[in-house]
Amino acid sequence: MTPPRRAQAPSFSTAEFRAALGMFATGVTIVTARGADGTRIGLTANSFNSVSLEPPLVLWSLARASGSMPTLGTGSHYAINVLAADQKELAERFARRSADRFQGVDFTDGVAGAPLLAGAVAVFECFNRSRYEEGDHVIFVGEVERCTHRAGVPPLLFHGGHFYTEHPL
Repeated sequence: MTPPRRAQAPSFSTAEFRAALGMFATGVTIVTARGADGTRIGLTANSFNSVSLEPPLVLWSLARASGSMPTLGTGSHYAINVLAADQKELAERFARRSADRFQGVDFTDGVAGAPLLAGAVAVFECFNRSRYEEGDHVIFVGEVERCTHRAGVPPLLFHGGHFYTEHPL
């Protein structure tokens, strides 16, 4: 039997697919960058993953229709801030449309200008190495130039539409 050359049409709705994806527990990140005009941008993303140790590569994805796409698609650097369990409000703030998501937020500028959020469990400062357009999203692969982490600090987790923190088994 010869395998098909194309995927079959989905046997589920978009809502069913989203609900199934929600069963995969993830960490929560805020991706930040600075536009050519100096404007700070940031957005909540849970589509973060490691790719390679040598060279150090990570990936994340963004909807093509996102208002942040022009800056992130053409910029040279961004930072991925992995949130701590006590940063739920920050995750919600950066997930909403807002004029200035950074107002009142404690951050420093990374070496390439991307905002680094205070209190994050880990921060990855990335060179925007490559982008792949797939479906309604763009997959960004970042080459990590700098990273820091805070050992022993519980992360913020997301599962089934709700926020959680870790509980050792």
